[in-house]
Amino acid sequence: MSETEETVRVDKWLWAARFFKTRSLASRAATGGKVFLNGQRCKPSKAVVEGDELCVHRGPVTHTVIIVELSNRRGPARIAQSLYEETEQSIQNRKEQKEERTMFFAGQTVPAKRPGKRDRRKIKEFIRKGE
Repeated sequence: MSETEETVRVDKWLWAARFFKTRSLASRAATGGKVFLNGQRCKPSKAVVEGDELCVHRGPVTHTVIIVELSNRRGPARIAQSLYEETEQSIQNRKEQKEERTMFFAGQTVPAKRPGKRDRRKIKEFIRKGE
């Protein structure tokens, strides 16, 4: 990761910082409006510099980070984590979202096994009674 430049493409930086597994996924996210650079929607080829604020939406989770270092090469996770600094507000929001998701799924139980042939027939019969 010693090869740094003055600017790096957004999709390359997201891939190097391990936000996405492949560069094509990072490019698709930027094209699809899931990546915001300094509050503006950006294309995959947009150049980033140190100090830029990047907002990345991945599923239900949103990361807001400030770019500390630039890199266009993917390396170990520890080095990738040193490329950015996540804001306190982002960390707090992610914790709250995680708690909400755990509370939402807390009351749901997973069945012990899949329904057998007899059980499926009973389910179909029960559904048909409502029609």
